[in-house]
Amino acid sequence: MAATLSSEELRRYARHIILREIGGTGQNRLKAARVAVVGAGGLGAPSLLYLAAAGVGRITVIDDDVVEETNLQRQVIHREASIGRPKVESAAEAMRALNSFIEVAPLAQRLTEENADALLAGHDLVLDGCDSFATRYTVNAACVRAGVPLIGAALSQWEGQISLFDPARGAPCYRCVFPEAPAPGLAPSCAEAGVLGPLPGVIGAMMAVEAVKAITGAGETLAGRLMIYDALYAEVRSITIHRRPDCPDCGGI
Repeated sequence: MAATLSSEELRRYARHIILREIGGTGQNRLKAARVAVVGAGGLGAPSLLYLAAAGVGRITVIDDDVVEETNLQRQVIHREASIGRPKVESAAEAMRALNSFIEVAPLAQRLTEENADALLAGHDLVLDGCDSFATRYTVNAACVRAGVPLIGAALSQWEGQISLFDPARGAPCYRCVFPEAPAPGLAPSCAEAGVLGPLPGVIGAMMAVEAVKAITGAGETLAGRLMIYDALYAEVRSITIHRRPDCPDCGGI
């Protein structure tokens, strides 16, 4: 059954509705959408806030971590009072305070090969903002099996990258582009190498933009393209990416 907007929601989302590419139809699609976000950290923080503000009807937040003091330099969805709390609870509280018209499902658990299919079932779109290559591959494989588009992003020091992976509709999957995890030491974590505080805000907001476009059908998504943002030199470049027929995750589709 299609979602319908109340008079309060029509006022709240007025700036969306007057956009020709979204309109009332697109806003109803956002309300009807079910989106899962893996990770409530640097990338998840802005993504979750903007998805909530945009009126995505049901947002599932998956993360087994707790808020630490070092997170607050960049994970703007959390507060000092949240230190020690599960990130999903802190994030859900902020999202509900921002928009009471949405549903938030916080899941304080790690996504694994054993539970990925169950955790991601029933969603229309998945956003992956985790910082683990193993988890990224697990999320990708589950999305391929479910035929669900995946918006994936990653950060390192001053640089971020983002794409929409969707082999069910002709675009490559994450493993097509990154067939193997890098050797230890070649892709250090934020804790090891550092990361510019505002950078997750830039890339995480881009993830939310791609999500809104994917749900509403507005414009052109990053499917088939990898966008790379270099904050240190203020450069953005986009490269074309392709499916691999021998990809172990999506090669049989």
